[in-house]
Amino acid sequence: MGGIDISVIGLFIAVVTGLASFLVGRHFRMKRAAKRREKDRVAAQAIETRQVRRARERREGGR
Repeated sequence: MGGIDISVIGLFIAVVTGLASFLVGRHFRMKRAAKRREKDRVAAQAIETRQVRRARERREGGR
């Protein structure tokens, strides 16, 4: 195989670092998506008419 020797320890380290990289990436992606959703929500609320805003506030207050 071209003289490549893969040890058990090296394989274990590769798997662990790959898994850690996946989990950290997923965490940051979810955090960024939440910020984007909040930004979009605020932007949508900023262009609401007074009537729509009051109706939304009544719905949210009735929870």
